[in-house]
Amino acid sequence: METFVTVVVIAALVVVFLVRAVRIVPQARAGVVERLGRYHRTLTPGLAVIVPVIDRVLPLIDLREQVITFAPQPVITEDNLVVNIDTVLYFTVTDPRAATYEIRDYIFAAEQLTVTTLRNVVGGMDLEKTLTSRDTINATLRGVLDEATGKWGIRVNRVELKSIDPPASIQEAMAKQMRAERERRAAILTAEGEKQAAILIAEGGKQAAILTAEGEAQATVTRANAEASAIKTVVDSIHAASPDDSVLAWTYLQQLPAIANGQASKIWVLPAELTGALDAVKRAFGKVRGVS
Repeated sequence: METFVTVVVIAALVVVFLVRAVRIVPQARAGVVERLGRYHRTLTPGLAVIVPVIDRVLPLIDLREQVITFAPQPVITEDNLVVNIDTVLYFTVTDPRAATYEIRDYIFAAEQLTVTTLRNVVGGMDLEKTLTSRDTINATLRGVLDEATGKWGIRVNRVELKSIDPPASIQEAMAKQMRAERERRAAILTAEGEKQAAILIAEGGKQAAILTAEGEAQATVTRANAEASAIKTVVDSIHAASPDDSVLAWTYLQQLPAIANGQASKIWVLPAELTGALDAVKRAFGKVRGVS
């Protein structure tokens, strides 16, 4: 019986030993192993075997890219204005051993270093340059932080400024300036539009006047050609008929009522040809009367 109990105890101890000796490290994690209180090795992802009691595995370290968001920090610019800057830090642990033994809390240390560096960088800029130089500030912060945290086993991938908030009075002045600038641009666009509209209207009036004048000129030419053709036709007809003086006199007499219809006609001027034509009519009527 005692032998059975002994075997059971030994088996239990072996099982416990094996369970504590086998460790499984997940992907993107790393474990630092201390043997008798001193650094021994770093466990990589997968199955690992350690010596229980002698070896101790420290809490696993995340090797993925990590993000730290800082609370808005008050920073004084070169022109003595206080701005609140919200910062985001992206970093990766590259050396688990250094991150464990070179710094006590690398996250807190990175946060404090970022705040200090940010104040040094922005302190050498005025407000306008601070608002327009985010890329420069980000690059400077990244360079300083990456150099300082390299010995901690950390690589700073990038630093981003989420927001830069000037004082309320400065924000109000900036809003007024932006509003005035928008109104100025709107006025310029309106004036340009009115100018273009006036130019188009003037061009349209000019083209319309030109077309009207060309139409009137063409109509005048057409009427003149028609009248000339009609006169030529009448003259040709008269010459073809070979009229004598009596016919011409009779034609003059037929046109006298039309001349008399003019309301402004006060004095009649009879051409010399008309008197001669009247004599011809008189002679013609005399001949007709003598014949009869």
